[in-house]
Amino acid sequence: MRKEKELKLFLNKKVDEYNQPSFIKYDPISIPHQFSKKQDIEIAGLFAAVFSWGNRATIINKSNELLQRMDKAPHQFILHCTNTELKKLKGFKHRTFNEDDLFYFIGFFQRHYKKHDSLESAFFPVPGMNVESGLIHFKKYFFKAEHLKRTEKHVSSPLQKSTCKRLVMYLRWMVREDNKGVDFGIWKKINPSQLICPLDVHVARVARKIGFLNRKQNDWQAAVELTDALRKLDKHDPVKYDFALFNLGVIEKY
Repeated sequence: MRKEKELKLFLNKKVDEYNQPSFIKYDPISIPHQFSKKQDIEIAGLFAAVFSWGNRATIINKSNELLQRMDKAPHQFILHCTNTELKKLKGFKHRTFNEDDLFYFIGFFQRHYKKHDSLESAFFPVPGMNVESGLIHFKKYFFKAEHLKRTEKHVSSPLQKSTCKRLVMYLRWMVREDNKGVDFGIWKKINPSQLICPLDVHVARVARKIGFLNRKQNDWQAAVELTDALRKLDKHDPVKYDFALFNLGVIEKY
């Protein structure tokens, strides 16, 4: 019991240290923080999350490049762009994400925002859905239109046993209510207590070291197992510990 209390105190201290506005500058969440309009936050945030594998500086630079091509007004650009304006996006590439993928994303946003005010309904169209059912629904909904098979790898789902790290990180940004000004808390259809902790190799390594994760594979079940452990520390806001675990792994090499 004493060890558990000491661990909670240690992790809470790390949350306080890293869940700060100074954290934003070096993280992909800095991309949606450039905007105040809800739809711009949603679009910029989803692109930044989807691009979030590899070097963080590169992720931020490529996200900024894309938004510059959209005249720093992604919602307006997507809804009203002409074929001439779409040419500004040709040749865009980030790792395996290319212009074919980008044009499908643009088409999806156009279809969705012509009928809905927020991207929240793309994940949680009906009351009572949890994160797992929301992610499964989103992938099916996202790919309803004709698309290239290659584009599917950019949107993960628990059905594929994926950790869905990038999408659950995006949900953290949109759902988690944060008095520090890091996460946005603009979506209200699910509670922050329902969120799943983003799981990457750094978080997984730290989680196993401190005894919060026993599963050997990094998959959806592992992300759920870790989150269940974090709920024992804070049942209302378990994913706040993402700040502690990620930075312990990446910055402090814990």
